[in-house]
Amino acid sequence: VPEAQDTETPVEITFWAKNDSNKRQVAIYKNAISEFEALYPNIKVNLRLYTDYGKIYNDVITNIATGTTPNVCITYPDHIATYISGQNIVVPLEELMEDPRYGLGGSEVKFDSPRKEEIVPEFLSECSIAGHTYALPFMRSTEAIYINKDYVNKLGYELPDILTWDFLFEVSEAAVAKNPDGTYALNGQNVMIPCIYKSTDNMMISMLKQKGAPYSDEEGNILIFNDETKALLREIAKHGASGAFSTFSISSYPGNFLNAGQCVFAIDSTAGATWMGPKAPLIDIHESALVDFELAIRPVPQFDPSNPRMISQGPSVCVFNKKDPQEVLASWLFTQYLLTNGVQNAYAETEGYVPVTLKARNSEEYQDYVNRAGEDNDAHYFAKIEAARLLTDNTANTFVTPVFNGSASLRSAAGALIEETVKSERRGRPVDDKAIDGIFEKTRSLYRLDQGASAVGQKAELGPLPSGAKALLISLAAVWILIAAYYLLQKRSAKKPYRG
Repeated sequence: VPEAQDTETPVEITFWAKNDSNKRQVAIYKNAISEFEALYPNIKVNLRLYTDYGKIYNDVITNIATGTTPNVCITYPDHIATYISGQNIVVPLEELMEDPRYGLGGSEVKFDSPRKEEIVPEFLSECSIAGHTYALPFMRSTEAIYINKDYVNKLGYELPDILTWDFLFEVSEAAVAKNPDGTYALNGQNVMIPCIYKSTDNMMISMLKQKGAPYSDEEGNILIFNDETKALLREIAKHGASGAFSTFSISSYPGNFLNAGQCVFAIDSTAGATWMGPKAPLIDIHESALVDFELAIRPVPQFDPSNPRMISQGPSVCVFNKKDPQEVLASWLFTQYLLTNGVQNAYAETEGYVPVTLKARNSEEYQDYVNRAGEDNDAHYFAKIEAARLLTDNTANTFVTPVFNGSASLRSAAGALIEETVKSERRGRPVDDKAIDGIFEKTRSLYRLDQGASAVGQKAELGPLPSGAKALLISLAAVWILIAAYYLLQKRSAKKPYRG
């Protein structure tokens, strides 16, 4: 931290942010930048927008190599774990957070910055990687089931407050019954996919967590390839084979099928609530395809409803290191500004996100917002606010997975296990234990989970080298031996006396 902030010399910083082509979110970013620049006239913030966190991640990795990373970046802890594998790439924030002048709630900060204790502790702890806090939380969400309650009742079931996986799959199997003409009995249409899960990464991770089964540990040991995972895949395979279950990558966005009356259970982020239901403010299908129904929202399915476990997700903000301490300080101040009530409340109202500070959550403005749920189908759309409440009511029941260099790949691999299982069944290749072993091996290789320890402790078993690799190494060794022999022969010839 500099001795004092230089408020005269111009400083220019770059902010990389993500939005879902949501104009309101873009306006919030631009307004926050304008307000911040008014407080600090010598600081200019350049905004670069992305529609996908994966693209931000890829661009950061590329720019690390060229020394042109952004100053401030909205990202995920799994991604940050990869960034910090390089030296001094991301700023550890403890010293900045605790500084009495420019830290959280600091005396020299020109706006109402939240104090450390005013950040939801569960969310702040998610930003701890390898013993340091490398980010501040920006927004948080969890997952929810968006349900066509009319269909559940029509099938003869009563919707519980918390669904079990058994209930979900039982209703889904009942929903694939067909009429003699080949249409589905439940909706009279040619299409019915009873259950669609948007993020199979989260599905597998959540199921393992609820079961108390291994996934990975804090040291980065990869533990997902186990018997419990096999049992879960066998169960998922049955419902994939019957057509009762599908995924986003196989069938497309679950909200579209739900709104068209072609789905009973659409499982997606609480941040996706504005797309769910026949009266949702954001709908991606034509009005003529909409089916009117009663929308219900519940937590993700559980194995033990008395001990619910749901994943905590959502973007965080990290600061990248630069040579000029004033540039880093400017970046840190802007990062803090993103946690002020005005930004937090405004962004939370765009989708089913929850503010990450208790200060914003308890503010009069936010409480007024949530208490007006259902007042309209836009800013106060009931599903959006109910989805947010689902997280605020269950913050203590949320969890995150261990973060290490390679944890992003492991997360992708978790989803790939489900995707490959369902695709195999759809292609007429039944998934038994032998098939699952093959899926395990394919996934290990595809996501490089068999490549040994990573820079920050990821561990994996190194299997025997393939025969082709062994042959290549032997050939290379032989070539080097021949080169060395030729070199020595030439050297000896050069030392022989001239006999002309």
